[in-house]
Amino acid sequence: MNQLSIVILNYNGRNFLEKFLPTVIEYSDGHEVVVADNMSTDDSVVFLKENFPDIRFIQNNENGGFARGYNEVLKQIDSEFYLLLNSDIEVTPNWLSPLLEAMKDETVAGCQPKILAYHDKTRFEHAGASGGFLDKDYFPFCRGRILEKTESDLGQYDDEIEVFWATGAALMIRSELYHKIGGLDEDFFAHMEEIDLCWRLKKQNYRFKAVPKSVVYHIGGGTLPYTSPFKTYLNFRNSLFMLIKNHEGWLFPKLFFRLILDGIAAARFLIRGERQQFASIFNAHIYTYKIFNKMLAKRRLIRENSTVFNTVGLYKGSILWQRYVRKNDQFKKLPQSKFYKF
Repeated sequence: MNQLSIVILNYNGRNFLEKFLPTVIEYSDGHEVVVADNMSTDDSVVFLKENFPDIRFIQNNENGGFARGYNEVLKQIDSEFYLLLNSDIEVTPNWLSPLLEAMKDETVAGCQPKILAYHDKTRFEHAGASGGFLDKDYFPFCRGRILEKTESDLGQYDDEIEVFWATGAALMIRSELYHKIGGLDEDFFAHMEEIDLCWRLKKQNYRFKAVPKSVVYHIGGGTLPYTSPFKTYLNFRNSLFMLIKNHEGWLFPKLFFRLILDGIAAARFLIRGERQQFASIFNAHIYTYKIFNKMLAKRRLIRENSTVFNTVGLYKGSILWQRYVRKNDQFKKLPQSKFYKF
């Protein structure tokens, strides 16, 4: 068994592989690097075989999205740790050592590096920043990113801390726990599936950490632009999936409140004339209710397998209230007393 395999799931990312794969290989300290392809329609596969013949390559037989793509690939990799790495990430020297050091604590299921923006390396990047959290309504935010607003990196979040979720853009995780929990939920296809994975493991008293001594730079939106209506659909739908599966209390009042909040978001899109975005939110709810019973079955299974819920990283307040009413766009200004801690 290898100690670590760095696994890049590629879909039409030939340009990213050309730009970033050499650095991944150079700075990976001899650990296995695996590139898996999700049925790309560009020349990614030909490019890999011609230019990186020594890199282990796995071809998926369909594009099942981020979740199924990784699940299928990781069944074929025998390592103590997996590092799921987006193809549009530039790694840096010594990025692996701090992550592996954090994993020496067996209560830590996974961790992430500090994620900065590739095109502006002074700012945090949306997907993960310096560690992820959830508010009382299960909206995700990060140290360095409050909803859509990212902060400049001034070293203010360079301490290694426990978080609620670690980003799938660069996620180191114990292989044993990944498979024990059932991997990523394939109904998600893409987006927020890593938050759901972390949430399920935290219900078995495991921990996740942000390790800012490790730094990577992320382009972001490499497969789907941030403004894509399909991305909006996935984000709203998958957020509902997470809520139904993992909410601890009475489900229907919480779900009804989220319906109201999502309705307000949809109305804002409609007022601005963004009809495709409005339709994305509407369709996200319609599809969720169509498979509601399936999500309820998953909820029952999670509850049956839960032990102690490690709530560290949950925020008792509303991040929407902080961002849009209080006009707060900095993590450090959030009332720290509202975070669950040990």
